[in-house]
Amino acid sequence: MTKNFLEINNVTFKASEKNKVNNVSLNIEKEGDIVCLLGPSGIGKTTILRTIAGLEKIDSGKIVLKDQVLSSKEMHVEPENRNISMAFQDNSLFPHYNVLENIKFGAERNKKKKGIEIDDLIKFLHIDHVIDKFPHQISSGEAQRASLARSLLSNPDLLLLDEPLSNVDQSFKEEIQVKLKQILTEQKITTIIVTHDSYEAFYLGTKCGIILDGHLKQYDDPYNVYHFPNSIEVVNFLNRGILIPAKVTGENSLESNDLGTITGNFIKHYPKGSEVKLLLQPEDLEHDDKSNLKLEVVDRKFRGTNFIYTLKTESSKLIPVFVHSHHIHQHEVDEKFGIKRPIHIDHIVCF
Repeated sequence: MTKNFLEINNVTFKASEKNKVNNVSLNIEKEGDIVCLLGPSGIGKTTILRTIAGLEKIDSGKIVLKDQVLSSKEMHVEPENRNISMAFQDNSLFPHYNVLENIKFGAERNKKKKGIEIDDLIKFLHIDHVIDKFPHQISSGEAQRASLARSLLSNPDLLLLDEPLSNVDQSFKEEIQVKLKQILTEQKITTIIVTHDSYEAFYLGTKCGIILDGHLKQYDDPYNVYHFPNSIEVVNFLNRGILIPAKVTGENSLESNDLGTITGNFIKHYPKGSEVKLLLQPEDLEHDDKSNLKLEVVDRKFRGTNFIYTLKTESSKLIPVFVHSHHIHQHEVDEKFGIKRPIHIDHIVCF
C-alpha cells in the first residue's frame, strides 16, 4: 500500500525525442494538494498531463493514484476509467453544445459526489453572460473558463489544468486565482497545474516543480523554490536575482569586490577561501542614502507597491534592489543610490 495520494516513480514522459521529460519521480502526499509545474514552452509539461490522464503510454516507471497502478510498462488504464479530468489550454469545448450544456456535461460525469453549485461557479468565473452562446461565439478567455468550469464540476480524483488562466484578462485574473484556490481546497480536489507564471504557481501550489532541459530540476514548497533554488539553471529560469562572484571568508561571511563584506547563514557551507557565485535577490539589499556604498541607477521599474531599481557596480554588474513605492527619496536614472551597510542576508545561497 502506498502512503501518497499520487506517486510518479521514474517515469519518462515522451511525446517525441525532442519533447520529453526524463526519469521523473514526484509524489502528491495527500488529497487536496495542488502541484504547479513550471518550465519554458515546449519542454514537455503538457505531455506530462496527457500521460497522467492516460492519453499517452509510458515505457518505464509507474504512475499510481490512490493505490491503483494507472500506467506502467505492463499496464495502461484507459482514460475513461481513471476518473481524471483534464482542462486543455485550447479549451476543447463541444462545438454543438452551448456553454451551459458544455459545463453541465462535467456534472453529469459524476453525479454521486456532491460538489460545487453550477450557478455559483458560472458567476465566479464571469461567464454568466455567455451561457446561451456556442463556443465559436465567445472569446478564447471565456471558452477557457467554461472548460475550467466543466472540469471542476466533474469532481475527479485528480484534476489536470494546462495553463488554465493564460487567456484570462489581467483585470480579474487575480480574483479568479483566489476563488479557484478556495474551491480546490474546500472540495479537496487534488490538482496538477501547468503554468508559465511563477507568481501564479507560488500562490496556488502546495508544491512547485521546475522542469528544464528535459528534467525535473527542483520539486519543493514554493517558498523553498524561490528562496533556496538548487541550481544556477533554476535561478536563471525564475529570473528573480543575479549571481555575483564572491569569496568565502568565514563560517558566516563572504567578501565581494563590489559590495564588501556580507554576513548571513549559508544554506550550503563552503571551505574558507572558496570562490563562489552569490545569489542576490531584489529584497536582499536595503536602501540607505547615508551609506558610503553608492551605486549608479541604470533603470527603475515601478510595480505599484514597489520600485525595482537596477544598480550598476564598479565592475559593471547589474544588481536589482527592491524599494517600497512610498520611500521618501526616489532616485532617477544616473543618480547614485546608497546600499545599507553592514550587508546582512538571512539565507545566503551560493553555487
